[in-house]
Amino acid sequence: MPSVGANLSRQQDTFFTLSEFAPMKKQIALTVLAGLAACSQERSVTGPPAARAVALAASVQAVDGAQRAVYTLMNQVSGNAVAIFQRAADGTLTAVGTVATGGTGTGSGLGSQGALALSDDGRWLFAVNAGSNDVSILRVTPAGLVLTSRVPSGGTLPISLTVHGNLLYVLNGGGSGNIAGFALDNGGGATSIPGAIRPLSGPNVGPAEVAFSPNGRWLIVTEKNTNAFDIYAVGPDGVAGAPTLEASAGIQPFGFTFGLRNELFITEAASGSVSSYVIGSSGTPVLVSGAVPTDQAAPCWAAVTKDGRFVYTANAHAGTISGFAVGTDGTLRALDANGVTATVGAGNLDLAISENGRYLYQLRGNGPITALRVEDDGHLTILGVVGAMPGSVAGLAAR
Repeated sequence: MPSVGANLSRQQDTFFTLSEFAPMKKQIALTVLAGLAACSQERSVTGPPAARAVALAASVQAVDGAQRAVYTLMNQVSGNAVAIFQRAADGTLTAVGTVATGGTGTGSGLGSQGALALSDDGRWLFAVNAGSNDVSILRVTPAGLVLTSRVPSGGTLPISLTVHGNLLYVLNGGGSGNIAGFALDNGGGATSIPGAIRPLSGPNVGPAEVAFSPNGRWLIVTEKNTNAFDIYAVGPDGVAGAPTLEASAGIQPFGFTFGLRNELFITEAASGSVSSYVIGSSGTPVLVSGAVPTDQAAPCWAAVTKDGRFVYTANAHAGTISGFAVGTDGTLRALDANGVTATVGAGNLDLAISENGRYLYQLRGNGPITALRVEDDGHLTILGVVGAMPGSVAGLAAR
C-alpha cells in the first residue's frame, strides 16, 4: 500500500397519453418495490442452529494467508466478523474460520454490492461495519487476517466501499447518504481526507454501490430510487468533486462492475436487465447496450471475468446466474436464450471472481457459497456448495 501523499495522483489515462400513463406508473412502482425487496435479501439466515454451528465450528483467528481464499461478512449485531474459505487449486472451498472486525453489523440486509473489498495487491481487506458506522482494515498475512485499524465511516450505515491505490471511499446509506474519502498508509491506517465527504444526488436515493473506475479518475454510485447513477471526478489530491447524475437505461440500477476497456456494466433489478456503457476521457458514459433482458427476476449483483470477456448477474428472485459475452465495443450478448447460465438456488446474492479468473463464487442469503468453474465459452459448471453461517451475510471478495 503506497504511503500517504506518495501517490495520491493516479494514472490518467415513446410517448403515452395521460390515461395510458397512470396505470403504467402504478405498474412501474410495483415493479420497483418488488426489485427492492428482492435485492435486499441479504437476509437473516434460516436453518437448524446446530447445522449452522457445525459449518464454522472451528472458528479460528489465523488461517494460511498464503492460500487463496474467499471472504464474506457475517454482519451480526452481536459482533461483525469475516468468514474465511480456503480455495483449493480446483476452485472448491473449505470453511476455515472467522476473524472479528471489531465492529458490529445490522443483522439485516444491506441491499448493496461491495461490502467487502480487497486492495489491488491482495494484501489488505476492507470491511463495512454497518451497525457501528465504521470500517475495518485487515492485513492479509501468511498467518491469516490481522485487524489493523477501524475508522469512522464519515456517515451512518456504511454499505459499500472501494479502493484504488492509497485511496479508500465509503458509501454511507443512512440519513441523506454520502461518500467519504480516506488516505491509506503502509501500516493499515486510514485518515479522512479534508473536503472528501460528498453528498449523493439527494436524500432517500437508495444507494447500492460505490466503485472506482479502473484508472481511479472516477467514482460511480448507483441509486435505486432515482433510476440513475452518480459520477464523481476524483482530483489528484484524492478529493471527489460534485456528483453528476446520469439516467439509467433500465429501472432500478443496483450492482455494477468495470471491464478492461472502460466498460461499465450495471444491473437493473426492477426491469430484469443489464446495461453496458463506455466511460469516456471526460467521464461521460456512452450507452452501448441498453437494458438487455436477463429474462430472469431481479438481477442485482454483477461480476466480470479477469479477461473482460464475460459478465454475470446474480438474479435474486430467480435463484439463477445469467451470463453475457462482451464484445470488443462493449456490446452484450446473452450466453443462453432463456437467461439461465447456472441455477444456484433461492436467495442468491453477491458474486466474486477468483484472482486467476477461472472460478466464480456466489453467496446466498442462507449462508452457503456456491463455487463455479468458468468454462472457455463463458458457461458455468457448479463445483460444490459450502458453508451455512449464522447472521445476515453480506458482501463477497475472492483472491
